[in-house]
Amino acid sequence: MKTQTIEAKLLFAQNAIQNAQNIEAVSTVLADYGYDQAALQAGMDLYTTTDELHQRQKQEYGEQFAATDALNLARVTANKAYIRHVKLARVALKGDRGAEESLQLSGNRKQSLSGWLQQAKTFYTNALGSAAIQAKLSTLTMTPEALAAAQTLVLDVESKLSEQLKEKGEAQVATEARDNAFDDLQAWMSSFVEVARIALEDEPQLLEVLGIVEPS
Repeated sequence: MKTQTIEAKLLFAQNAIQNAQNIEAVSTVLADYGYDQAALQAGMDLYTTTDELHQRQKQEYGEQFAATDALNLARVTANKAYIRHVKLARVALKGDRGAEESLQLSGNRKQSLSGWLQQAKTFYTNALGSAAIQAKLSTLTMTPEALAAAQTLVLDVESKLSEQLKEKGEAQVATEARDNAFDDLQAWMSSFVEVARIALEDEPQLLEVLGIVEPS
């Protein structure tokens, strides 16, 4: 079975089992080797389960990718507002060490998402929590309403991160379930192919019907 992808192996299994079930010349011979209709249906059930789990795994990864893209876009949007406010706050609060520390204005912005979230949330929480700081920030267009709107953008990033992590976990669970089912199907197919080669060794055309090509 010279196949590489999971999709190719699934297609091989589907065609082999279906033809073994439906072509009398094949099913009659295989029945004498333990692969009667009930046994073949068991193999088909394994295939169906694996195929469904494979499709589910693809869906879950699609949802993970979509959640990641949404997270990245939200961060870019929030960061644009945040960086602008940091720059303005450094001007408005220059020399006020307490306020500068409260808003974490010194140093570079964190590059990691967790670090960035901590800095941005601290900035808006403390800016909105201090009337004295608000009074100074408002002189440079950073009204409470503007700060609250930007804070909402930051919190949206946090929410989308939670969603992305959920989707990532679901994709990993779906992959494990698919892989376990695929292993079971592959084990079944391995035995089936070995037996079919023996049972149909004098009728290579029937092996070809099953998709089993003997090496020349």
